Amino acid sequence: MKFNTKIPKPLKQAYIEELKQYSLCLENKQYGNAWYHLERGHMIGQSYPIEHTGSHWLMLEFGFRQKDTKEVIGQMIRLLVGGWKSFINHVPLGNTGGANVPPLKRMPIPNDIEKLLDTK
Repeated sequence: MKFNTKIPKPLKQAYIEELKQYSLCLENKQYGNAWYHLERGHMIGQSYPIEHTGSHWLMLEFGFRQKDTKEVIGQMIRLLVGGWKSFINHVPLGNTGGANVPPLKRMPIPNDIEKLLDTK
């Protein structure tokens, strides 16, 4: 069994860039774009416990800001198991991480992220 502990540098850089874009959009009250970058950050980091958990934490905070009860509850559940699933390399690739999709559903990966994941 493969254990994921540390995200490779190219993925870490892309993950951080998505979170920067998220913060910028959030500051400018561009909530749809902010969420888009959170989802992309989740897809990039979901195979690594720290980044995966970090994505869900930010999604939880976003849910609170938006007063979205479904998102808050969904993120609380994901926070309980997401990091562990990453550690044992058992995540549904492409899943965007929001409460609007089933937690175990594989989803298509955008081409740019797929290329990035192939280089790790």
